[in-house]
Amino acid sequence: MLLMRPPPPTFLFNNILSSLVKNKRYPTVISLFKQFEPNGITPDLCTLSILINCFCHQAHITLAFSVFANILKRGFHPDAITLNTLIKGLCFRGEIKKTLYFHDQVVAQGFQLDQVSYGTLINGLCKAGETKAVARLLRKLEGHSVKPDVVMYNTIINSLCKNKLLGDACDVYSEMIVKGISPDVVTYTTLIHGFCIMGHLKEAFSLLNEMKLKNINPNLCTFNILIDALGKEGKMKEAFSLLNEMKLKNINPDVYTFSVLIDALGKEGKVKEAFSLLNEMKLKNINPDVCTFNILIDALGKKGRVKEAKIVLAVMMKACVEPDVVTYNSLIDGYFLVNEVKHAKYVFYSMAQRGVTPNVQCYTIMINGLCKKKMVDEAMSLFEEMKHKNMIPDIVTYNSLIDGLCKNHHLERAIALLKEMKEHGIQPDVYSYTILLDGLCKGGRLEIAKEFFQHLLVKGCHLNVWPYNVMINGLCKAGLFGEAMDLKSKMEGKGCMPNAITFRTIICALSEKDENDKAEKILREMIARGLLKE
Repeated sequence: MLLMRPPPPTFLFNNILSSLVKNKRYPTVISLFKQFEPNGITPDLCTLSILINCFCHQAHITLAFSVFANILKRGFHPDAITLNTLIKGLCFRGEIKKTLYFHDQVVAQGFQLDQVSYGTLINGLCKAGETKAVARLLRKLEGHSVKPDVVMYNTIINSLCKNKLLGDACDVYSEMIVKGISPDVVTYTTLIHGFCIMGHLKEAFSLLNEMKLKNINPNLCTFNILIDALGKEGKMKEAFSLLNEMKLKNINPDVYTFSVLIDALGKEGKVKEAFSLLNEMKLKNINPDVCTFNILIDALGKKGRVKEAKIVLAVMMKACVEPDVVTYNSLIDGYFLVNEVKHAKYVFYSMAQRGVTPNVQCYTIMINGLCKKKMVDEAMSLFEEMKHKNMIPDIVTYNSLIDGLCKNHHLERAIALLKEMKEHGIQPDVYSYTILLDGLCKGGRLEIAKEFFQHLLVKGCHLNVWPYNVMINGLCKAGLFGEAMDLKSKMEGKGCMPNAITFRTIICALSEKDENDKAEKILREMIARGLLKE
């Protein structure tokens, strides 16, 4: 076509370019466009708009704006579609200030933006967390030819809910009602999700009842959100009641519905009921996915029911659902739980043969399991192996190893590992420090533990009750009750309140030394604080 003389009309080329864009062949469109003018084909507004779209999709926003300048130079009047493409391109790159500036320039020059333009702009602002800019934009639209609609408000409410700003989301919801914009199923579902994330189920169900009163029917997504939230709270009766309501409304549950229910049942140890749901899925021709099977295998593994977990794995493979790294992680964890180290190691070393590469979590499970079985050298070998494979151990990996080293009396190696951890940019947490302090105290290194603990306090580390309890226990075991009581006072001075374990530790140590009067005094204090009933 490019070589035909005279050249075909531009609209025919535009049709071809549009077809290529639909197939996401943006570089091809750009390459073809470069051949237009040398072959006597004059691009029109549609051609240039297509080109802008391609440049935006390729993240070449500067080139997109050079084409826009060409449009203006040729005397074309850009339409809303062209402007929307540029707004979307800027928003995609997170260039919010430039987007707002472009919006103001476009409006000042008298170009018309539409609902899609403002919807795109609001979406971009929300994703960038620019809620104040959104509020200003909505005010600008008052008295404007483009009116805020339910889609715009839904975008804002969704953004606020994701940022856990429920109060603000409810204010926006009230604002849209006042302005006569009727909320739809998306509005309610978004707010319900926001309340569920925050654990406010009462308010979520209040919204569900409100939407029903307004004859707005909840959809599959609405029900799934609520069923998931109820399952996480262990309210299985209510979750199944909602499932039945779905069925009565002819809303068919999907794989997600069943998966969240199976997950909740598994966590409650109701494996039989979980299997029953799996069978129901098959009867309804709903194919369980890898996530569904993983949930069940994990639940069985955590209960030490690895034989049944293997049966589920066999069912999974028979259904042509390939196990992934999560599947194998759950199995390995389960085997360690029932002391079947040999089987755990077999699963780990056979993963690669099955085309599944162990990840950081997989190595961490192995390292933790081996450390608990006092196989520290083997755990250290795996630790070195994962580093050799350019895997970055996380804080859980380090904590597992430090714990294993301390419990197997390798204190120097544990201290060295904590240092290495910091050198690799991973900051130890309270658990890391507690493990090491406990190891030092129990390993007869109380003075080093005291120095290390003091160093943490000087550094301003935010310590919770557990490291204090470890140190108090170490001091009590050494008969240093005065120091133990001083530390108890010091922790309170730092706003960390002693718990029942703190008091029990001191009372038991005093009783063992026949310091019964002091023990009784501490006991009375414990009762006065409501940490023990008389």
